[in-house]
Amino acid sequence: MSIQFDNSYAALPAAFYTRQAPTPVKAPRLVAFNDDLAALMGIARTDLPDAAATFAGNVIPDGAAPLAQLYAGHQFGNWNPQLGDGRAILLGEVLSKDGKRRDLQLKGSGPTPYSRMGDGRAWLGPVLREYVVSEAMHALGIPTTRALAAVETGEPVIRETGALPGAILTRVAASHLRVGTFQIFAARGEIGHLRALTDYAIARHYPEAVGPMGLLRAVRDAQAALVARWMSVGFIHGVMNTDNCAISGETIDYGPCAFMDAYHPNTVFSSIDQFGRYAYSNQPDIVVWNIAQLATALIQQVEDKDAAVEEATEIVHAMPALIRSEWERLFAAKIGLSAPAEGDMELVTDLLERMAANQADFTNTFRNLSGNSARDQFTDPTAFDDWAEGWQARLVGEPDAIARMNATNPSVIPRNHRMEEMIAAAVQGDYALFERLNAVLATPFADHIDDADLKRPPAPDEVVPATFCGT
Repeated sequence: MSIQFDNSYAALPAAFYTRQAPTPVKAPRLVAFNDDLAALMGIARTDLPDAAATFAGNVIPDGAAPLAQLYAGHQFGNWNPQLGDGRAILLGEVLSKDGKRRDLQLKGSGPTPYSRMGDGRAWLGPVLREYVVSEAMHALGIPTTRALAAVETGEPVIRETGALPGAILTRVAASHLRVGTFQIFAARGEIGHLRALTDYAIARHYPEAVGPMGLLRAVRDAQAALVARWMSVGFIHGVMNTDNCAISGETIDYGPCAFMDAYHPNTVFSSIDQFGRYAYSNQPDIVVWNIAQLATALIQQVEDKDAAVEEATEIVHAMPALIRSEWERLFAAKIGLSAPAEGDMELVTDLLERMAANQADFTNTFRNLSGNSARDQFTDPTAFDDWAEGWQARLVGEPDAIARMNATNPSVIPRNHRMEEMIAAAVQGDYALFERLNAVLATPFADHIDDADLKRPPAPDEVVPATFCGT
């Protein structure tokens, strides 16, 4: 394949990464290719064997500079002094047709020095999950990494349940810089490297920012908006460690992620989140905590520590209000309001409390507000009727309410039970549901009358209680 690389991260000091090529696989087979994203990046699909070999890492394209990135991070609040790309290789960067620089990374491409005894591989299920969910998030207008290709490797991957089919995802991101990338150099006292990283991040992502505190402020704003958007569609990241918090403000690392079916603020899906640290309702607090860790790292390079601490404290302490403001704007639109006014958030909160008490489906309830069937989502429909009386009175003077709700509330999301069904079929070689999900989720705000089965909440025997990262 012809890919026009323009690599900048590889020009940073060698301490930032380990140069390494992907580990070749036995029998690569291309099972998905994102033509629209490829066109944006100026990448043309060639014959299938060449594409499969490239996206499996068997063939390194001209101009690539393959490497595994180094970082550290807090995992479930516990400090890990060295992490890094344990199963991913950054091939390089591409200047896309829209003028933006994007990373091209192979995920599941074999062991690296940062694998920590892992096999460096991915199995088919998590690869397809990330492909579908990340593209769905893009279609929803939420900043995210994206999926360019998926390849079966022809080799088994051993996990707790036994041998599973191996796969590799080609991921595209504004960058793979994380809070943990800054943390490792700050923790090691490598101030020169920390300064170089800060300058690089500013130049790449926030050229208007001035100095470490300017970068902190810009990342804070991006992450505040991002998490509010997650909340507005019922998305639960599942593993909001600092090494999974991107400086760019994109959603990254779709491991044990999920969209809620029945609404409850304490919903947790991640199989490893035993205490609910990353529950749906905790996400705003956790992202503030993550940005506080970034602040701690960035401060290390500033000579006047007292002034830096004071400024960083102000920046971080302002974050909850930013998240709340964006949350209010989004949820006002979800109930048809052009802008939140006094009393509107009490109206929203009242609806959410009634939804939680009545096992109402998050997506379908909000989508059906623009029709006449939202009450059908409630075990006690009169609970909705009591709320709707005040809501209808508030909508007086909002002539565009229905259009606004339909443009804000998706009709279809990647339902967990459908994702599991899709993975089970793909393991048997049937990609029909995978392809259908990608097609339907590309237009999430359309009515999709013929796809009612994809909008249906799970039956009791279809409920997916936990999701897994796949490592």
